[in-house]
Amino acid sequence: MVIWADPTVPDRVAAVIDGSSQPYPAMLAGARHLRDLGATIVAMPCHTAHAFLPDLRADTGLRFLDMVEETVTELFRQQGPDGAIGLLGSRGTIHSGLYQDRLRRACLDVAVPAEPVQEQVDLAIGKVKLNEVKAAAEHLGYAVEAMARAGSTRIVLACTELPLAADLLAPGPVELLDPTDLLARAVARECVVSDLAAR
Repeated sequence: MVIWADPTVPDRVAAVIDGSSQPYPAMLAGARHLRDLGATIVAMPCHTAHAFLPDLRADTGLRFLDMVEETVTELFRQQGPDGAIGLLGSRGTIHSGLYQDRLRRACLDVAVPAEPVQEQVDLAIGKVKLNEVKAAAEHLGYAVEAMARAGSTRIVLACTELPLAADLLAPGPVELLDPTDLLARAVARECVVSDLAAR
């Protein structure tokens, strides 16, 4: 296993909202570095960065697992209770339509937060980055409750920071889905498949 983590990569959220490709050269360099080190399966645990996934695949030839696709597949498989699937994530992820487009193609209803709720999500993400997880959980709890009141029966935590805050929330009537966990499972699954195929 090889890990490439570079905190100097420019902000993906701002780039997606502005239509900029500013983070892409650094992301591409990192992906090529992984390829040169022998990586054959790549997982990218950043939701907003998935807006650049088609280009990364095309420009590197690497096999990237798709966290958004894994999540949509799981939601479709569950065929859970009626009601929209709530989507909580960074403004970049919401703006990109990554989840909304694929959920609708899978005939699943999706709801995005109203502006006051998105502000709470933004605060939750920021507090996790500051290692103020308890405060983050308070903001996230407000957002989850608001989405539940609006009719969401399942909520996708579409930002890597949000599951860390969700761990502090009391169990509630709404199911919270962690795409990062689904991505990790996909990595394990694909590695087992590759290992069996090599035997």
